[in-house]
Amino acid sequence: MSTIVFIDTRGGKLPKAAQEAVSYASKLAGGPVTALTFGGAEGLEALGANGAGKVIVARSISAVDGQQLTRFVTDVATKENATNIIFVHDGTGKAVAPRVAAKLKAGHVAGAIALPDGNRVKRNVFSGKAQAFVEVSSPIKVISIMANSIPIENGGGSASVEEYSGDLGAPRIAVKEVRKAGEGIPLPEAELVVSAGRGMKGPEHWGPVEELAKELGAATACSRPVADMDWRPHHEHVGQTGVAIRPNLYIAIGISGAIQHLAGVNQSKVICVINKDPEAPFFKAADYGIVGDAFEVLPKLIEAAKKLNAER
Repeated sequence: MSTIVFIDTRGGKLPKAAQEAVSYASKLAGGPVTALTFGGAEGLEALGANGAGKVIVARSISAVDGQQLTRFVTDVATKENATNIIFVHDGTGKAVAPRVAAKLKAGHVAGAIALPDGNRVKRNVFSGKAQAFVEVSSPIKVISIMANSIPIENGGGSASVEEYSGDLGAPRIAVKEVRKAGEGIPLPEAELVVSAGRGMKGPEHWGPVEELAKELGAATACSRPVADMDWRPHHEHVGQTGVAIRPNLYIAIGISGAIQHLAGVNQSKVICVINKDPEAPFFKAADYGIVGDAFEVLPKLIEAAKKLNAER
């Protein structure tokens, strides 16, 4: 019996979510685990610090082909006699984990936020407004974890890396073009996020938002109307129809707090809202709120952030 963890390491570096998943799997197993990945990732030995004893790489897979990846994971899981299979609850995990569970006749828990308590696994429901405990009684368990739910283990050691040589069949997906989201911290991995909405009145006023994010070491985000009006790139759109995030701190500037936006950010550990409308719905979900004009509040926050950085 063993625990394996599937991670997506495309992009040239080890994503924070991948390190969290390996740490989760190692804690669950009580020791080193086998990590599975694909593509041309390098530096995979470093996953040993997070709890991986071995990393198996399917170099022949370059795109998120659900069928190929399912064959890959189920083949290794069978050979390793795995009873726990861990995924990240991201786009790749959502495409592969349910298929693996169906193939192996395993119970599947999507969006876990804590280690299992016996056979019970805690997960978010209703867009993070509540939590539920799911009991899994099957011999094999498939669990996908939410980003920023588990602290990363940073120990010593280095993982061995093996090439997967099994037959995965012909690919069903061909990549025609790759468009990268740009530089900076990817939103799903960000621990600090500074976000703004229509209250900024136009893209030409975004300088203070970016400056505050820079001083805090945060990622920038926006509401859907801002992305729809092309004030900001669409990959910065957070909310129910955009990117769902779980940062330690989410600062919302000039965003009213419609339910669709809240659904994508209400799992943030701390929410701070800046809005000149004291009746803005966002204040009901906020841990801290500032009623004031963003163009007056932002310079003061930037000044305070600079002073804090200078004292460090």
